[in-house]
Amino acid sequence: MVNPPVPTQRFSWRSLVPGLLTLRHYNRKWLRGDLLAGLTVAAYMIPQSMAYAEVAGLPAVVGLWTLIGPLLVYAVVGSSRQLSVGPESTTALMTALAVGSLAGAGQTPDPARAAALAALLAVTVGVICLLAYVARLGFLAGLLSHPVLMGYLIGVAVLMIVSQLGKVTGVEISGDHLWEEVASLLAQLDQINWPKLGVAMIVLIALLVGNRFAPNLPGPLLVMLAAAAVVHFLGLQSAGVEVVGRVPTGLPGFQVPDFTGVDWQVLLPAALGIAVVGYSDNVLTGRGFASKRNEQIDANQELLALGVANLAAGLTRGFPVSSSGSRTALGASMGSRTQLYSLVALAGLLLTIFVLGPVLASFPRAALGGVVIYAALRLIDLPELRRLARFRTSELVLALLTAVAVALFNVLAGIGIAVVLSLLELLRRIAMPEAAVLGYVPGMAGMHDVRDFPKVDQVPGLVVFRYDSPLFFANAENFRRRALAAVDRADQPVHWFILNSEANTQLDLTAIDALDELREGLESRGVVMALARVKQQNLEELERADFVEHLAGRVYPTLPTAVGAYIDWVTEREGARPAWAPNGVGQPASQTEHPSNSANAGDPRPSD
Repeated sequence: MVNPPVPTQRFSWRSLVPGLLTLRHYNRKWLRGDLLAGLTVAAYMIPQSMAYAEVAGLPAVVGLWTLIGPLLVYAVVGSSRQLSVGPESTTALMTALAVGSLAGAGQTPDPARAAALAALLAVTVGVICLLAYVARLGFLAGLLSHPVLMGYLIGVAVLMIVSQLGKVTGVEISGDHLWEEVASLLAQLDQINWPKLGVAMIVLIALLVGNRFAPNLPGPLLVMLAAAAVVHFLGLQSAGVEVVGRVPTGLPGFQVPDFTGVDWQVLLPAALGIAVVGYSDNVLTGRGFASKRNEQIDANQELLALGVANLAAGLTRGFPVSSSGSRTALGASMGSRTQLYSLVALAGLLLTIFVLGPVLASFPRAALGGVVIYAALRLIDLPELRRLARFRTSELVLALLTAVAVALFNVLAGIGIAVVLSLLELLRRIAMPEAAVLGYVPGMAGMHDVRDFPKVDQVPGLVVFRYDSPLFFANAENFRRRALAAVDRADQPVHWFILNSEANTQLDLTAIDALDELREGLESRGVVMALARVKQQNLEELERADFVEHLAGRVYPTLPTAVGAYIDWVTEREGARPAWAPNGVGQPASQTEHPSNSANAGDPRPSD
């Protein structure tokens, strides 16, 4: 019977719009949850996005404009059914730093120039993401380890809080670094505007209490409305508590940013940093929520979605966007099932822009600062830090080092340091992996690490060694030294050394040279070297490198056959089977070899 030809994969436009396909096959049972989630998220994201615009150094209304395009396009292009895309704390802070750098050292751009630079930055981020999508670079999402990402968020939280010091105290803060800004505040404590600070602190406390006892309510919106009412009726504007002021009604309109006169040496690194952080947020947050419903996130599709969302933001006078974990969590808690909830939130936003502008105009700026500080505090996950400390101290140290790097050297430098720390941690684990000498545990199948059990029997005169990593240039010398050390530390004279190669999934020429040096070192000690459980691909590479012929055929498919060969060798040398060899072990391979490659099949065991 002839098998039918396998159909070739063809490009389909449907693969570009997974959200649209979900909406086309919408289940009406999901409608109630999506409507409720959309309205709740709209109430939460309006003051939040206005606050993030001010973090970015832009007028508060720009935060609302920045929501429109991304919400619409991600609902169609995104692969997550629950992710909320738009202004986000980290990208807002990175935008402020980038805009300041683009404006020139020591210069503060006017609001119009800052908005133009932010829109230009968003377009550049979008182009970078689209290029990464074409290059299929979605696999890079796994480069940052969990501890590094945790530390990164802590560092961002610290920078966000410091960025609001001037807004909530009324003090003119100076300085380009964290310690300089804190020192500037401490030197001007006598100039603090206490009504302004009081508004910010009351807002912060109200949000923390509300999140503790009523997490499903749109706390930021309710608190901002209450703050606006208090400032109005108590006449606090006369005491220096400023409000947002007039909010333009209508849509921002389409505008291509002006690229002339831009310093590309500043723009490109800043945009690349925002793209890396924004993409990591999208994938990690999306995967976290998708896993709870057995859904899948396409890492490459997220590059496309983030690219298009940033283009949409930049071309409508917005600033760079990413995903918001808090809005996503809020929508999920209210029952969101598809991106229809984002479209409902968009409808609520448009209603606000056209009808509720006067309400937004009365929001106190200090209260928005309190919202930002609240959002920053929620980035610090203390239970997760305790979990890291319980798991492994080095993980906690890595997280804290990343946090310090971000806080002291700003977000962009912190990204580079975080990536370097992640790669160094990866190299450390690969270059110095776990290794074990194996023996038999009475009553338990297979061979096991002698350190893991109080009673382990080792075959006399035999060392079985396992190195838990691919073998390559970075760990070849470490492997050779530890293998020889295992022989030198043995309690009895060693006659054979068997390398259990099951974990050595990859080899390079440097590793093969290290294997040969190990063989020579063993021979100088009078020890015979053998291999067991070698991957077929590795075996072919060892043969091409002329290493196998040096072993005189001592390459075995399983550990039982390798140990059996050693018993045969001892029997031949001593003229009798050793007393510790059980019956049936050490016979010809055709009698003892199990058809499976399992190390647990037919293991010989020394008698007790």
